[in-house]
This record gives sequence, C-alpha cells and structure tokens, in this order.
Amino acid sequence: MTVKNNAVEVVKTVGLFLAAGVCEIGGGWLVWKWRKDGWHWGYGILGSLILVAYGIIPTLQDNDFGRIYAVYGGFFIVLSFLWGWAFDGNRPDKWDLIGSAIALTGVCFIMFMPRKSADPPPVIAPEPSPL
Repeated sequence: MTVKNNAVEVVKTVGLFLAAGVCEIGGGWLVWKWRKDGWHWGYGILGSLILVAYGIIPTLQDNDFGRIYAVYGGFFIVLSFLWGWAFDGNRPDKWDLIGSAIALTGVCFIMFMPRKSADPPPVIAPEPSPL
C-alpha cells in the first residue's frame, strides 16, 4: 500500500468515526432534549432515527467489530466534550482536555499501528467415531 493510499484510508477511517460520533451524540442529545427539557416529541423521533444511522455507519469500516467500537470510544469522548461545549455551553476543563488527549492518542495506536497478520485459529479435528 502506498503512502497516498494510507493517507486516504486514515482520512476515510477518521471521517467515519466523526460521522458516527455526530450521529450518536446528536441523536442522543435530541432524545435528551425531548425527555429532559420538554422539547416536542418530534425531536425524540428524529433523534432516534439519527441513532439508527449511528448503528449503520461503523459497518462501513474495514476492521473487526471489537477494534472499531473500542477505537470509536476515544472519538466519542472528544466529540462529547465538543458537543457539550458547542450546544450547551459546558466548556471542558484542563482535566477533560488531558483525558481526551490521552484517549485519542491511545485509540490512534490501536487503529493505525502496523500489525502482523493474525495467525488463523487452530483447526480442531473431530474425534473419530468409535464404530
């Protein structure tokens, strides 16, 4: 794989994580506003539909379920603080920022560090029938 292809893959991967985060946080926020702040029930429906999109977006990633959702967790932390700041005025403090940076750094190691190909699982032969 060339450097250009690697850069394209990184941009695609990060873009999908950002899209998933916006859908999860935005959809959840709309449901929250409906339930907690008395917004019209239509916001709850819209938020629920957006949450369905969140469930679909990670399937567009080219990796296994566990790794994708683990890595997404770091993006979720950062995006949650940014959303709260932008839409609710809750500015993150220095510990929020430090924790977010640690989480995002960690998930970048998980997602983007080169790995050896995994060995296939061992094949266990069935026991011969005692006939």
